[in-house]
Order: sequence, then C-alpha cells, then structure tokens
Amino acid sequence: MFDKKEIEKIKKLKTQWEEGTLKKTLECFPERKEKFVTGSGEEVERLYTPDNLGEFDYGKELNFPGEYPYTRGIQPTMYRGRLWTMRQYAGFGTAEESNKRYKYLLSQGQTGLSIAFDLPTQIGYDSDHPMSLGEVGKVGVAIDSLKDMEILFDGIPLDQVSTSMTINAPAAILLAMYIVVAEKQGVSPDRLKGTIQNDILKEYIARGTYIFPPSPSMRLITNIFEFCSKEMPQWNTISISGYHIREAGATAIQEVAFTLANGIAYVEAALKASLGVDDFAPRLSFFFNAHNDLLEEVAKFRAARRLWAKIMRERFKAKDQRSLMLRFHTQTAGCTLTAQQPDNNIVRVTLQALAAVLGGTQSLHTNSKDEALALPAEDSVRIALRTQQIIAYESGVTETIDPLAGSYYIESLTKKIEERALAYIEKIDKLGGAPQAIEKGFMQQEIQNSAYQYQKEIEEGKRIVVGVNKFQIEEEPPRGLLKVDPEVERRQLEKLKELKETRDTRQVQVSLEALGKAAKTEANLMPYILNCVKSYATLGEICNVLRKEFGEYKEAVKL
Repeated sequence: MFDKKEIEKIKKLKTQWEEGTLKKTLECFPERKEKFVTGSGEEVERLYTPDNLGEFDYGKELNFPGEYPYTRGIQPTMYRGRLWTMRQYAGFGTAEESNKRYKYLLSQGQTGLSIAFDLPTQIGYDSDHPMSLGEVGKVGVAIDSLKDMEILFDGIPLDQVSTSMTINAPAAILLAMYIVVAEKQGVSPDRLKGTIQNDILKEYIARGTYIFPPSPSMRLITNIFEFCSKEMPQWNTISISGYHIREAGATAIQEVAFTLANGIAYVEAALKASLGVDDFAPRLSFFFNAHNDLLEEVAKFRAARRLWAKIMRERFKAKDQRSLMLRFHTQTAGCTLTAQQPDNNIVRVTLQALAAVLGGTQSLHTNSKDEALALPAEDSVRIALRTQQIIAYESGVTETIDPLAGSYYIESLTKKIEERALAYIEKIDKLGGAPQAIEKGFMQQEIQNSAYQYQKEIEEGKRIVVGVNKFQIEEEPPRGLLKVDPEVERRQLEKLKELKETRDTRQVQVSLEALGKAAKTEANLMPYILNCVKSYATLGEICNVLRKEFGEYKEAVKL
C-alpha cells in the first residue's frame, strides 16, 4: 500500500518523534508498565505505522468483501444487507419449560434458536440411567426420545426459524429427531435451516462429552456429511468449535490454530469416505469465542477467515467459492464472567459482542450477567439479547463493512495471528494431523500451559480482573437466581416410563437390531437412526446399540 520511499520517510519521521516529543513526555510521565501484551501474550508496540505491515498486498491480503481471501467478510454487503442471526443459547429442565423460554426469546426479537441439552443427553444416557441421577435438566433440556423433541418445538414452525443444536457424540440421533419433528409439521428436510455442532475432536481436546472412540465417531460425522449433502442442502453439517478450546484456557492464536487443524481433519475424513470436497465443504461452519481483548479478537476473526480460505483453495483444491468461506457463530466468553459484581459482566459481554460484530460474525450468542452463578434468569437473558440489538440498531458499527480495516495495528495483528496459527498447524501436520496430535496430548498440553499462565498472571496481579483482584467491594448474596426444580427429574422419569409402556416395543426392537447390523458394515447409519427415532426408541437405547458395536472411549491419563 506504500512504496519503499514512503516507508523510509515514515520511519525517519517516527524516529524524530521518538527522540523528540515522545522522549520528553516519558521523562515526565513514564508509561504504566514496561511491557504491554495482547490477551495471547503477544507484545503490543507503542505505535503502529505502515512499516509494521511489511510487504502488504491489498489484493492478496484484504481484497473486497465477498471475495477471496474473505478477510473483510464473506458477504459483499455484510450487515448492510442483513444483520447477523441473534441466536441465544437456551434450554433447561423439561422440554415443556424450554419450549416456553424459546417462545419468549422469539417474541423478544431473537432470530434463531440455539438448543442447550442436559449432560445425560450430551453423553447418550436416558434420564432413568443411574449415571443421570441428579443431572437431569440441570445444564440444558432433557431429551430422551422423539416425544420430548415434539414437545420442545411445539408451536414453533421449523420452516421459519433456523436452529442450532449443541450436541456432539449423539449428534446424528438429535438431528434425526429434528428431521422427524419437522416432517410431522409438514416441513421436508430440504427446507430446514440450522446447524448441528457434531464436532467430536474438540471434545477429546477440551470438553469431554464423548462416547465412542475417534474412528467410529469420525464415521458418524462423515455419515451426516453425506446424508445432508443429498437431503438437507441448507443445513450446516458441523460447527467446528474453537469456543470450548478457548474456554479451556487456549489463547486466541491457539483457538484459531487448533480449530482449523480439526477442520482439516474433518475434510480429510470426508475425502477418505469418497465425498467430493465441493459437495460437503460449503456447509461446514465454525464456532468461535469472543474474549475481552477487543482488537485482538477482531483480528482473530479476520485471520481465521483468510487462513481457512487459503487452506481450502491451496490444500484441498476446492473450486466452489462457498467452500472457501469461513462462516461462523460466536458466543461471548463464559470463562470471563465473574461471580463477583455480576453486573460488570454486562460490560464484558458488550465488548465481546462488539468484537464479534466488528470481526464479521454470522450469528451471535451473548451470555447473561448471572451465568457464573446459575442458569440465566429471564430478565438476564433479555438484557443479553438487548445488548445485541443495541449494537445492531444504535451503535453505527453495522453501517459500513469491516470498519477497522486499514488500521496499522489491526492489519499487523491479523497477519501475526495468521502466521502464528499456521506455524501451529504445520507442527500438528508433522505429528500426523489433529487426531494423532490429540492422542499424543499435544494440544491439551499447550492449552494447559496457557491456562496456567493466565491464572498465574491474575493471582500475581499482572492481569487485572475488575471486582476479582482489584476494585473489590462488600457484596450482598445474589438474589433472583434461576433454580431448576428438583421435581423436573421426577416428571421426566414419569414421561419416559409412560413412553416405554405405550410404544410399539416390537417395532423398537426391530429398528434397533437393524441399526446394530448396519453398524457392522460400512453403510451410512443415518437412515437406520431415523427409523429408530420414528419407532420412539430412546436416545440411550440407540447409543447403547452403538456402544456395543463401537466401544467407549477412555482417555489415557498422561503423567
């Protein structure tokens, strides 16, 4: 953007400034600290000029919105054409209670649904399993069968909303339930819009809600890719998640690197299953965290978009432009929320949401102020949604595309994050790819080291968390927190018992046996899972058939 003569001129002017104006100021007013760093620990220079950009080619590194490498956004008009989807993550207790919350959020202007499932559902247990005791409906909604899914979406037209489901190991089963509920509403699969998380690799790295070993888990994922490419062209078949990697303690750079490394592994698995890259890649989507360092987060989103476009074009030879576009959902950082002075979390969430919008997100969830203490209360959820709406309609940041582009700092930071993330990906490639790197504990160890360093800085006072290690106050115990009624579990068990007594047991058995036989072959399991769901086989029953054929994954303890 600047020729060499102009760069040299700017460097001389900067030197003059440093030796004159700056030096005099520092003699009287020293800077607050010796070293300034980003949230990832990367040093931040005092001032950025065109010299920081090096050989900066506008066409190759920025270009225009909607054009490769999509640094400035994947749509030519971005939010001038359409705002991001406001998709608040919600679900608790029974399907009836969650259905009421979804209808409330839609009435308040939410534009998409995001389903939180309880822990037993996430790891493939029915509510009446001994492992489910005390956990039913606690961190999300309990879904045991198609019956619960019918209640969950009762009165919600599935051809008019898009739905995201945060489910991984049993993703194929929950997707099948959603398809059947839609069919009962008269909505065919090809009209459904939404996303299923379906990202098992990050479960092994950072979260832990896995069931099966990696190989059969990857088979289920590619089965979904194949099925949806034919039957559900508008459905995002996976949401490759950096969110949970960041929540576990990763830096922004590690979040980009490990997420895209997992994405590479999914593409390679699909190609190995004889799928064409442009048949499934346009429906891949991503899920990122929005942390507190506003400018680093903006640069992170831009770097991820550019790096993925290059990977898909250069590494996988994708031809369809949609295969190159990194489309992503963002959630504000749960790990930054504090139980102390919870109203401060409104400010944190606002900054994080602003970073996501400035970074070009396609959909957004804003956390509620009380989530460090409990599931969010209704008024807290409303404030979280209003935060998005105020940014969208009052802040002015949606009026132009990529408003921070051209900032010497933003462009320098975007380039640095891309380079650092690529170096990680190359290291993972040398280890044999993401699954092998996970088996060797490489990513887990990197995240642990970063998490330890972050916490150490807080404890030593080098990193300030307002209300926690500075600016503390005496506080009253929190009031008005949402509590899940202990009766939820009893009511859910009664519903499940009634279902098992009234369904066609023979039909259930036939469908489960057919699934078991298919699992021994290389057949796509989605049609068999759909038949099980239609017979009202439960989530746990279907998972148990697959457990019998695939086994269960046990993480090796590395000392």
